[in-house]
Amino acid sequence: MSDRPAPPEPIFEQEILGRGAAAIADNAPPGIAFAALLLGNVVLAIGPWFVRMADVGPLASGFWRLALAIPFLFLIARGSGQRFGRIGPGLWAATILAGGFFALDLGCWHIGILHTKLANAALFGNVSTFFFPAYGFIVTRTLPGRWQVLAIALAAMGTALLLGRSYQLSPDRLAGDLFCLAAGLSYTGYMIAVDRARATLGTWPTLAIATVAAAALLLPAALLIEGSLWPHHWGPLVALAIGSQVVGQGLLVYAIGTLPPLIVGLALLTQPLVAAAIGWGIYGERLTAPDVAGALAIAAALVLVRRRPAG
Repeated sequence: MSDRPAPPEPIFEQEILGRGAAAIADNAPPGIAFAALLLGNVVLAIGPWFVRMADVGPLASGFWRLALAIPFLFLIARGSGQRFGRIGPGLWAATILAGGFFALDLGCWHIGILHTKLANAALFGNVSTFFFPAYGFIVTRTLPGRWQVLAIALAAMGTALLLGRSYQLSPDRLAGDLFCLAAGLSYTGYMIAVDRARATLGTWPTLAIATVAAAALLLPAALLIEGSLWPHHWGPLVALAIGSQVVGQGLLVYAIGTLPPLIVGLALLTQPLVAAAIGWGIYGERLTAPDVAGALAIAAALVLVRRRPAG
């Protein structure tokens, strides 16, 4: 019998990528996987800065983030050996629904980024990793254990601290936080739809089609609401597409199958920390004690919600 410990239970990012990607990541040396995990989180945390730097509106930047990444997704899908094949009406509905949720996620999140702290945007944009396990409880018809209950309480306390402090400082910041929370909830819906579709279609074809659908929805929204689409400077948008959609996610895929959930959860702290550092150094967004307490409470919830039950 092998002495190798059982692989960690799937967490949020693995639910996107399925068993094939996890099997590849399982062969990664732990040290390299941990370095990839940290670097991936750092790259993703820089994404909101590129949204602020872009000289187009938040919906337009969301469209370009997707549109510029589409060729890479199709190349990855082809390189993975997964075929698109014939797609029936039900599968089309699932992938288009996933695209709709993803378009709503990016639209809300990019708007929120412009109206709240970068650290808040990074935290609330990641609360989808907390809500998705609730879907698992419903599907498996189980109740949360004591660690999951504690995680729910910590997340509620952290949300109250961050939102309460945002309202005290500025009503506009509260609106930005709520947009980012809506983005996190929308991404949960996206994950559920993708999880339904990928079992039949395959991981990368599902993601490629859902990304096309999301871009197709964001395009008219950006034109109707913002009235402008073409940027004068492509640098931030190219960096957003390559960084957030290709490099950051790719490094996470490489690392998650090897590292245990606790390490992955703790590594998520790098995203709000990097975002806070950028916000402090560039935009003068100082973090107060309630901000830090709320951030740590939500981060702790994200760690505890992945804790393996005893026994």
